[in-house]
Amino acid sequence: MKLHSDNTQQYQTVTGYDASGVEINAQRYQYSLTVMPETPPRAWNVARFEDLSAAHFEEIAKDRPDVVVLGTGERQRFVHPKLVASLSAMHVGVDCMDSQAACRTYNVLMGEGRKVTLALIIGAGA
Repeated sequence: MKLHSDNTQQYQTVTGYDASGVEINAQRYQYSLTVMPETPPRAWNVARFEDLSAAHFEEIAKDRPDVVVLGTGERQRFVHPKLVASLSAMHVGVDCMDSQAACRTYNVLMGEGRKVTLALIIGAGA
């Protein structure tokens, strides 16, 4: 699904998404990653939703986002509160949704100037 036709250089924008990957500023990624508006996409070592651990969210917490949008694959799944405790302690919300919705939500929040992190699980078990 094409989400955005413009190639923005200033911000990391989701420009497309399908079941096997995502495009950020028209560059394709086929692995799990985290994205912030002003930071290049980074690989996120999560192959499946079931592999998520507190350490994965502690890694995201280091960037001090205002909100985290977690794309859980083709369907919406919810993480256990213990896994996101590091973010909760900082009063950072974690919104879980299917990955297509997560990509759209990230673009909207980024466009509003929010310090948002998109965390996408892309892989066999996503």
